[in-house]
Amino acid sequence: MNCMQFLSFNMFRTIGIKTEHAKSDYHFDSLGKIAQADVILFPEYWQIHSIIYGMKKPIFPSAATFHLGHDKIEMTRIFQTVIPENIPRTGIYGKNEFTVTRVLEEFSFPFVAKTVRSSMGQGVHLIKDQADWDKYVASHETFYIQEYIPNEKDLRVVVIGDKVLAAYWRVGGAQFLNNVAQGGVLDFENIPQEALDFVLALAKRLDIDHAGFDLIFRDDHIYVLEFNVFFGGEGLNHLGIHAPDTILEYVERKYGSS
Repeated sequence: MNCMQFLSFNMFRTIGIKTEHAKSDYHFDSLGKIAQADVILFPEYWQIHSIIYGMKKPIFPSAATFHLGHDKIEMTRIFQTVIPENIPRTGIYGKNEFTVTRVLEEFSFPFVAKTVRSSMGQGVHLIKDQADWDKYVASHETFYIQEYIPNEKDLRVVVIGDKVLAAYWRVGGAQFLNNVAQGGVLDFENIPQEALDFVLALAKRLDIDHAGFDLIFRDDHIYVLEFNVFFGGEGLNHLGIHAPDTILEYVERKYGSS
């Protein structure tokens, strides 16, 4: 195999891959390096259009991964299109005097309200009463509302390339959140194979090649909450998995002959 040339804009996530490095702050000073590279690894979101449309360079993660994972609205709309029976009932509203009331007509307490762009459990609120709702309304211009599905744990499924790299339960974090960043603990036992198959099929359908999918279950039915492009590495570290090895193998296989 010919030696491919890579350019990485995220040193941490490409440790172990032989690559040039650059900082996104110096994007326009790095155009020569971008032109010489075969694949661009982990650009910032604001860079990707210039790279894939202007420079005609492939990127990892894929453009679809960035676009669909950029905010919860884009993500939810694609889920409502392709897996409508596997997401919690969701409403997305622009803020005005009518929608402030409409949400309470369509969702009963408690319900979940989210910030459109957030991760690690931040920006996720359990709205238990009118006071909680008033506080959320005061600080958000877009209302992202979901039914509350009680759960003691959720399942994180990590997809890199075209395979499931790892899966683990996150159990009992702060309030109703199971994220490790919110105090959840990891459990690697009794992972349902049907959930792994479901996530991998979804990722392949949407061309998502670097994501941590979060699932919950109600009466053995799978619900996808969201996916995070830049997911935490605690579970992979615990399993002794070095993600860049899989990234390199996948990128070389996908783009090596192009």
